[in-house]
Amino acid sequence: MFSFRKKTAMPAPGDAPPGRDAPIPTAERHAVNGRALKGPYPEGAELAMFGLGCFWGAERKFWQMPKGVWVTAVGYAGGYTPNPTYQEVCSGLTGHNEVVLVAFDPVQVGYEALLKTFWESHDPTQGMRQGNDVGTQYRSGVYVFSPAQRAAAEASRDAYQAALTARGLGTITTEILDAPTFYFAEDDHQQYLARNPGGYCGLGGTGVSCPIGTGVAA
Repeated sequence: MFSFRKKTAMPAPGDAPPGRDAPIPTAERHAVNGRALKGPYPEGAELAMFGLGCFWGAERKFWQMPKGVWVTAVGYAGGYTPNPTYQEVCSGLTGHNEVVLVAFDPVQVGYEALLKTFWESHDPTQGMRQGNDVGTQYRSGVYVFSPAQRAAAEASRDAYQAALTARGLGTITTEILDAPTFYFAEDDHQQYLARNPGGYCGLGGTGVSCPIGTGVAA
C-alpha cells in the first residue's frame, strides 16, 4: 500500500477536499468472525483506536489477539475531510491517518494488552512513515476514549521510550489524542489480509518488548 503522493507534512485545513455528507459504503460484517462491524457491541464493551502504518497489517495484529477482542475495523481519523475515500486520504490532503478501531471486552483483555500489541507491532519513532510507506496517513497514533485510556497510553509510551533508549533507538513520535471521528474505510479494505493472505503488509516492529502489564484493565 503506497501513497499516491509522498506527503510528510500535515496539510492546511483549507487544502482538504470537501468530502461528503453520507458515509461511504463498507462491509457489514467482519470477514473473520462474522460480527457486525458497526455494532451493536456487547454490553460493557469498550473502544480503542490506533494508527500504526498500513491499516491492512495493523488490523490483523488486533483480530489475532488470543482473547477479548470482539471486532476490528479499519478506517480514517484525525483529518479534515468528512467521509473521505481511500484515494482522498492517500492524496495527503485530508490529514487523516489510517487507523484500526477495536471493540473489546475489558474483562477478558485489558487496554494495556492492546497498547503492548500496538507498540510492539510497529516502529513508533519514524514520524510520517512506517517502513517503505511514507505519508501522513502512516503516522503512529493512539486515540483515546477516556482519561483512563490517556493515562495508560502515556505511561506505556514513557515505559517504551525508556526501553528503546536503553537499546540505542530513537525518540517516539506517536501522537496521543482524544479519539476523533472515525470514518469506516471501503469494504475492500476491511480485513484485507484475511481475504488476501499473500497481500502486502509493510509493518515491522523494533524487536524491543514493551514493559507494561497484560490482561489488566486500564
